[in-house]
Amino acid sequence: MDLNLKNKVIVVTGGAKGIGKAVVLALAKEGALPVIVGRKQVDNNIVKAEVEAMGGKAFAVEAELSKPEECEKAVGEVLNVFGRMDGLVNNAGHNDGVGLLSGDYVRFLDSLHKNLIHYYLMAHYSIDALCASRGSIVNISSKTAETGQGNTSGYAASNGGRNALTREWAVELLPYSIRVNAIVVAECATPQYDSWIQTLANPEETLKKITDRIPLEHRMTTPEEIADTTVFLLSDKSSHTTGQLIHVDGGYVHLDRSLIKED
Repeated sequence: MDLNLKNKVIVVTGGAKGIGKAVVLALAKEGALPVIVGRKQVDNNIVKAEVEAMGGKAFAVEAELSKPEECEKAVGEVLNVFGRMDGLVNNAGHNDGVGLLSGDYVRFLDSLHKNLIHYYLMAHYSIDALCASRGSIVNISSKTAETGQGNTSGYAASNGGRNALTREWAVELLPYSIRVNAIVVAECATPQYDSWIQTLANPEETLKKITDRIPLEHRMTTPEEIADTTVFLLSDKSSHTTGQLIHVDGGYVHLDRSLIKED
């Protein structure tokens, strides 16, 4: 299916790793021009080169998005180079384990900057360009906002904010025909997830327990599955879809717990 994304300029935060990288590659396959925004230009350029090896085009912007001024700078650089923006994927973030008992004011606030505030700022600084192009916004979110996880107050609060902003922006931007949706991720096989599993006492056993709880095929969601849905939501093939929280999770959050695989 041709998603009509050829030469569309789409900004992807956290585009050098995991889900963000998968989104960048999926966009490139559709002929779009993904902009990789990440904190390390060396990592950004690796993905840029991968896109170019596929015969596509990409652009890389180095930015530490937890710093508000870097968000404005990143968007400004994109607009200075291309003069337009057709879509924004807010994806960058980190499940940093800032809990209620283990955290404090400073760490909690830092977590919000790492995981939520730049979602707002990237959209805020992009909005004039998105209005001009009637672009689309996709926010990548997490099940932690709905299910809780324990010892991750900052990340859970940030994802609750991501979901709420998705609905709020969808309403506010109706007059401009800008669609805003979120993808809610549960258990996805990313490098960040793999690193977390390895910090546990019995990583292989724990991973099996997790996958046994995923109803559809008892396996992790792949970054590519998140990316494919993201790209569809950015395209005009989803032209009447807005304000939706779409769970790409193999049924993890909503299907009956009796479906959990038993040994």
